[in-house]
Amino acid sequence: MDFAHQIILCIVNEGFSETVMSAARNAGASGGTILRAHGTANPQAEKLFNITIQPEKELILIVVPTAICDSVLHAIYKETGPGTPCQGIAFALPVDEAVGIKTYEPRQEAKESTETKG
Repeated sequence: MDFAHQIILCIVNEGFSETVMSAARNAGASGGTILRAHGTANPQAEKLFNITIQPEKELILIVVPTAICDSVLHAIYKETGPGTPCQGIAFALPVDEAVGIKTYEPRQEAKESTETKG
């Protein structure tokens, strides 16, 4: 099946959702939804590896056209992946159907300005 859209789900430490959205916008996404979330920590892992697992998270949902999904996903990973303070994970799922999604189009005045100059 071909899907017109994908949803990217990204989970990062609290306070890093704007980093995710900046990377996504730079790769062509037009917007997203940010939800506060609470992760579950594994107490044995904390003791074994002597680390503190930060349970407060942010979940970012971004619906993108399938054509740009890979580039958005990889841009998010590069800026917010496990090797960063964001400690992010991200994955994409196909969207069967969607309504109310607007694709980014430059404002009409900007288009007209470009057309008259060029």
